[in-house]
Amino acid sequence: MTSGQPGTGNARPTPTGAAAESPTTAAAGTPTQQNAMTKQVAAEGGTAVSASTAKGTDASKGTDPAKDSGTAKDSGTAKDSGTVDGAAKDSAAIKASKPAKDGDPAKGAKADGTDGKDKGDSEAKPVGPERWEAFASAPEPKPSIFSRVGRAVGRFLIHEWTLAALGALALAVLMTWPTLRYPRYTLPQDYWDPSLQAWQMAWSGHILLAEPARLWQSNTFFPELWSFAFSDTLLGYAPAGMLGSGPEDAVLRYNIMFVLAHALATLGAYALARQLGAGRIGAAVAGVSYTYAPWLLAQAGHLHVLSNGGIPLALAMLARGHGWSLRHGYRPERRHDGWVYAGWLVAAWQLSLGFGIGLPFAYFLAGAVLVTAVLFFARRLRTGQAVPFGRRLFAADVLGGVLFAGVGLLMAFPFFKVTELHPYAERTIADISLFSPPASGFVTAPGESRIWGGLHEGARAALPWHPEMTLLPGFVLYALAAGGLFFSVWRLRHRLLLLAGVLLTMAFAMGTRFFDGTFTYVPLFEHLPGWSGLRTPGRLMLWTTLLLGLLAAGAVTALTDRVRELTAQRIPSWPGPWLRMATLLPLLLVTVEGLNTTPHPVVPTQPAAMRSAEGPLLVLPSSQSLDQHVMLWSTSGFPDVVNGGSGFTPRQLDDVRRVSQSFPDQTSVDYLRTLGVRTVVLLRGQVAGTPWEINIDAPVESLGISRQEVGDDAVVYRL
Repeated sequence: MTSGQPGTGNARPTPTGAAAESPTTAAAGTPTQQNAMTKQVAAEGGTAVSASTAKGTDASKGTDPAKDSGTAKDSGTAKDSGTVDGAAKDSAAIKASKPAKDGDPAKGAKADGTDGKDKGDSEAKPVGPERWEAFASAPEPKPSIFSRVGRAVGRFLIHEWTLAALGALALAVLMTWPTLRYPRYTLPQDYWDPSLQAWQMAWSGHILLAEPARLWQSNTFFPELWSFAFSDTLLGYAPAGMLGSGPEDAVLRYNIMFVLAHALATLGAYALARQLGAGRIGAAVAGVSYTYAPWLLAQAGHLHVLSNGGIPLALAMLARGHGWSLRHGYRPERRHDGWVYAGWLVAAWQLSLGFGIGLPFAYFLAGAVLVTAVLFFARRLRTGQAVPFGRRLFAADVLGGVLFAGVGLLMAFPFFKVTELHPYAERTIADISLFSPPASGFVTAPGESRIWGGLHEGARAALPWHPEMTLLPGFVLYALAAGGLFFSVWRLRHRLLLLAGVLLTMAFAMGTRFFDGTFTYVPLFEHLPGWSGLRTPGRLMLWTTLLLGLLAAGAVTALTDRVRELTAQRIPSWPGPWLRMATLLPLLLVTVEGLNTTPHPVVPTQPAAMRSAEGPLLVLPSSQSLDQHVMLWSTSGFPDVVNGGSGFTPRQLDDVRRVSQSFPDQTSVDYLRTLGVRTVVLLRGQVAGTPWEINIDAPVESLGISRQEVGDDAVVYRL
């Protein structure tokens, strides 16, 4: 075998004479030159390609070997470095340099593999590719559809917003426990207002499936009109009301929505803080403090107040769609009309839950739109340049605003009808004064607070109506917000604006206690449509809490950023991990301050007589608190009932309660017949100490009515 001929597997005599002087032989060079070429190929990682192969020229043209070698090196390195193809081309180049069979240059040219191989080459075993292909990277296999789906699911599960939603839900379950321990039999706080609201969700879901035109003419307060608008309706929860039937399902539904309302509030405030520029831990502090502020523990029986997560969530979506944040200002490149539509849709849904907190939100949005428009045109006049906005964004705002306003008007119409039919139901300044909290309420916690409840017992006793006057948002939140005035990621002017908002909303939350409300609450009460229907100014503390949370988020974000810088500068990084864990302390303290001792009483069991009684019917005894139970029991079939409990009592129901105290007698029977009542259910367990305690066993044959014992708990009279 001839030395200096790599790439040949079989020994063959070296040609002489004309063949030795052929251009092919000249191109191949001496054995020493071939060894040098082989070493150069090895040094290049097997990537060199001869000039004749790279350029597609015939090896028989006698190109200068030195020139060809340099060209081949450049070409091979640029195209095929580190690849199997490059190694194959090296072998082809070496084969091209060997003598042609029988001295024929044309046949020697075929050795490059472009036009074919001679018999010797076809039998040769290539050495070059086998030597270097072990170092080439193997092609990555194409993932299957299951792999791609698995990766997509994995990315979704570890996404920030997935983790935030799951964290908010888990925290809601823990912080509201034991709400979900016996969700079909207990209710948080008490079983009066929650029973009413459980009925509201059940009624809206039932009637929208059965007879949508009768939505506002509910089965309670018979025969009153527009009775569903006697209080906030929670209409936005109607889809949940379409699932299940009966009192137990209504209680289960209420408890589930109670927990989900807390989760949504946490997620909404977190999203708003993140959109404005806060870090993850700072945003979590804002979300937890907004949802579990101690003052909200006194509102545990008012789901329409706790269902406030749509407010910060809608604001976050609108800010995202307009490309605006508190930390970075207006960034036109981040605009997206889809988020604007979503923001207005969420805002409309929030308004459909009730005007108690929805009406201030509506006026806030109207004011924000007005201020933004003024600033937009003022800047345009000052600079002479149009600020980028876009037609699509303008159309989204117009259509979204029209949707929001349309929902508001549709919701407001029944309430205006109620005011027209029952003018005495409208609030007065005297009513507002009864529920207006003093300044001491801002540092007083409700009795349901696990941390401060017992310590503030004396302070609560000094408040005229402490359930609506204990307005402590949290001492930890106060401290973090105060720190945020001096150390924050927000600009100074933004901090001052947030502080002004905190003080202003506190003044409004005091109602008539702040200089008699002359400059704050009274003008709103007298001039803003619908504002006179809000009897509890203290619930405006919701806005104070949100603004305090944003101030706190700015401080905590600045702290976490500083800790990150310090840990990055430490060599070694210890105690960097401990410093980072310390940034979780504000979140932990805010969470602990929100712990509660909320009771969960067992809901009164539905009487057997209510399951089969035909309406219209009256359940005795009748009162504001007992009638709320009757409303819940009526979810079995929704018969028309005279009973009802709400924010006000219609005069006709007052008359029914007064006349029926002597039931059964001729006067009460005749009066109930004129109203259309056909059945009266008298509950034995509730008659102790009432006029019915004596009359419940009296004979009724002379009155033309029938009497039937149903179980051990009720007597049914059919008129």
